[in-house]
Amino acid sequence: MIHVHKQVQLLPVDLQTAWNFFSRPENLNDITPPDLHFKVRTTLPEKIYPGLMIVYKLTLFKIIPFEWVTEIMHVQDQIYFVDEQRKGPYSMWHHEHHFKEVDGGVEMTDIVHYKLPMGWLGNLFHDLLVKPQLKKIFDFRRKVLEERKW
Repeated sequence: MIHVHKQVQLLPVDLQTAWNFFSRPENLNDITPPDLHFKVRTTLPEKIYPGLMIVYKLTLFKIIPFEWVTEIMHVQDQIYFVDEQRKGPYSMWHHEHHFKEVDGGVEMTDIVHYKLPMGWLGNLFHDLLVKPQLKKIFDFRRKVLEERKW
């Protein structure tokens, strides 16, 4: 089963500022809950580009350390970019990041399509563990971005 998480947030900044922040993977450290011990392990270029592989280390559910590898699949400057998991806890992870200038700033939309491993057994853990964990991560992100001094 493929699950979807969608979040829309208004950022009180111009499009260039929003794009510059979100298209730099090292900024994920600032918008990820500290208890995940999230660290970007890749030396990163100035700009993301299709084919860029990024390695992260993090801890899931406070006890499971793992390496996560994503690949930037598509980039349209100041409009959207897509990353997909190449190694990690999901059997599929496709994350779209969309940016649109609106009155009052930039509307940023995250759309994540993901699938859990282990078929029906993995799906048993979705509502109990995975969905709440994703909600916690995106809630933290929303709060940090609302409080951010751009």
